[in-house]
Amino acid sequence: MEKYKEIVTLDGPSGVGKSTISRKIAAILGYSYLDTGAMYRAVGLYLKLQGIDINNSKAVSQSLNEISIRLLPAEKENADTGVVLNNVDVSGKIRTQEISMLASKVSALPEVRAKLTEMQREIGQQGKIVAEGRDVGTVVFPDAAHKFFLDADIKERARRRIRQLNLEADEISKKNILDMIRKRDSDDSQRSIAPLKKADDATLIDTTYLTIDEVCEKIFYKIKQSNI
Repeated sequence: MEKYKEIVTLDGPSGVGKSTISRKIAAILGYSYLDTGAMYRAVGLYLKLQGIDINNSKAVSQSLNEISIRLLPAEKENADTGVVLNNVDVSGKIRTQEISMLASKVSALPEVRAKLTEMQREIGQQGKIVAEGRDVGTVVFPDAAHKFFLDADIKERARRRIRQLNLEADEISKKNILDMIRKRDSDDSQRSIAPLKKADDATLIDTTYLTIDEVCEKIFYKIKQSNI
């Protein structure tokens, strides 16, 4: 199958800088930014608000026909992608740690995975996108021309998450965030459908000791050097 020349994918666990880096790469290339994680968060929030048991596959499947998700460009640099769920702006509501954990559980549901993968591929058909998530290089766009997998030391990822959530950096907060990241990593990597893993043809970048700009430089250099 012909590679998608104008699609860049960035996969990796939470706290590695995927969102910020993806936005910057998209801006450099003049591409659109596709935040797939935000879509799973939106589904998780909807199921929670509707009181739908995620273990009830029939109810979940029916609810997917009622969901409309629209992504909005970030209002300012380094801000998260805006999300409109059924014509209601839920941008802030989906960014809590609770919804993050729920998104991980929801993303393991076959019906949800199939629905959102279809939506993401439809967006990708127009080309010129930087897609960020946990399976965009392995499942959603396996034929993307430029694939990257970002990783970092888990303690550094926890520190970044604490800063992102504006939490007090006390020992309880550190331990709670670290435990949640470990749990999210385990859930994402061990699920039977579209688990978090590096694509065989993806470039691995350890972001532990790198700045955002340094990671972007590595990615942009790799893209420029490609003959694809």
